[in-house]
Amino acid sequence: MTHEHYAEEAERQWGTTDAYAQSQQRLSRYTDEDIELSKKHQQEVVDLFIGAMNDGLPPESDQARYAAECHRTVITQWWYDCSYDIQSNLAEMYISDSRFADHYNSQREGLAQYVHDAIIANAIASL
Repeated sequence: MTHEHYAEEAERQWGTTDAYAQSQQRLSRYTDEDIELSKKHQQEVVDLFIGAMNDGLPPESDQARYAAECHRTVITQWWYDCSYDIQSNLAEMYISDSRFADHYNSQREGLAQYVHDAIIANAIASL
């Protein structure tokens, strides 16, 4: 799929949400360097999840929940205000949409489920 196809899909699915509007507004002022920096920050968060997994820690551990909180913070910093509810919905998408699951699992087997579980554990702990 092309970038344009993904953009059209995102607009169809989330185009009426405040988060979508906020992300589009932010994206409109980003340079190519900003986009690369956002990708770097996102990968750093993925690496935190991988580190927790490699250490054999459960998704409910402090280290995994820290990664989940960093995930939420990076989304808020770069794209839109990411509440625990929004993040939990993203976590569901990470395991239900094969494109997201494949992206995570290509970096470490089982990572998509681990990210999902750590995000949900962190959201529950925030209540």
